[in-house]
Amino acid sequence: MMPQHVVVVGNGIAGITAARFIRKLSSARITVISAETDHFYARTALMYLYMGHMRYKEVKPYQDHFWEKNAIDLVRGYATRIDTASKRVIMGGSRAIAYDALLIATGSQSNMFGWPGQDLDGVQGLYGIPDLVTMERWTEGIVRAVVVGGGLIGIEMAEMLHARHIPVTFLVREKGYMDYLLPEEESTLIGQEIRDHGIDLRLATELGSIQSDKQGRCRAVVTTGGDEISCQFVGLTVGVRPNVDLAKASGIETNRGVVVNEYFETSAADVYAAGDCAEFNRDGIGSRRVEQLWYTGRNHGKTVARTICGLRTAYDRGVFFNSAKFFTVEYQTYGDIQARRPASVRTILWQDPAARKLLRIDYAAQGGVVRGFNALGTRLRQDVCERWILQRAKVQTVLKQLRRAHFDEELGPRPYKQLIRAYKQSEMSHA
Repeated sequence: MMPQHVVVVGNGIAGITAARFIRKLSSARITVISAETDHFYARTALMYLYMGHMRYKEVKPYQDHFWEKNAIDLVRGYATRIDTASKRVIMGGSRAIAYDALLIATGSQSNMFGWPGQDLDGVQGLYGIPDLVTMERWTEGIVRAVVVGGGLIGIEMAEMLHARHIPVTFLVREKGYMDYLLPEEESTLIGQEIRDHGIDLRLATELGSIQSDKQGRCRAVVTTGGDEISCQFVGLTVGVRPNVDLAKASGIETNRGVVVNEYFETSAADVYAAGDCAEFNRDGIGSRRVEQLWYTGRNHGKTVARTICGLRTAYDRGVFFNSAKFFTVEYQTYGDIQARRPASVRTILWQDPAARKLLRIDYAAQGGVVRGFNALGTRLRQDVCERWILQRAKVQTVLKQLRRAHFDEELGPRPYKQLIRAYKQSEMSHA
């Protein structure tokens, strides 16, 4: 049955996409609740605000009149609890908002692992606008910063600080940058890119504690190896975890995230969860049980909107995709590329170290079906790569047609010839 009033808690990509598509599919009343900002903004563009490349109004995908025009009510406030029996969202103070259908889209929060000194002034994560505001304050006039954690948020924060000419020490516990995700060649390439931008990258190094000055502000970090690094700002970028506080306070089933099925239905009737905060109740629904990417949040929102509007639709994750930028090197990945390749998978690689360009194709040892692509320093066409993977194209076919997927015409024939040569050598070595 079509709900009369849909309430969305959270104004990130999953929640706002859901609200937009509910409006396309229905005339239901829609209310979006957020304590963070008045309007939806592109969270992936936070770094460009700090670096001065964009202004706040430019990171809002929709103009301010969009919401009234589309009859989407925006409420600035903090939801503390959901009364699932009476179908009401309890707000801070005495306010309550009734709903017929409710979507929890509360996103993520930065991980904190109980390090001594993690609550000092000048120590923070980076997730949303409030974090950007504090980062502006804590980094003014400082001499050195330390960034802890070798993921995408960590390298973004390092680049942000570097853009303001603040020396950065980057602590990464892995032996190679993102070597839990990237194969060795990709990890090495990005590590060199980081160092060439003047970042003090310290691999296989973990944070032990953060030291305080007399005013309660960080003055240094100490590694588990005993090294002390003087600094006035510490960015803790060791990943994020689903924000399940609201669901937990409301008696809704949670694990790592808010537990949902393939329809994004929670343990409470007419309550759904999507985006970073959601956790699928079994393997095989998403690319993993907790999906925390911009594009997966958008897909969650589109899918749950249909179910909320009575068109019950199971989530189809499609072909895995992600993209990022490491200083000047762009990165794309499609399908299944593992850092540690199993024996059942073979790989072919082209690399131009001087230009920091790399192409990798993984394929099944038995049958030659292509499994995935990595591209660094160059771009591939998403629709072409996805079609090859979905159609279970053979590696020989892909190599013959690889130009169809490529944007960078200036590369010429060299990478294609080398990939074909690498494929022949790989097959001969396994013959």
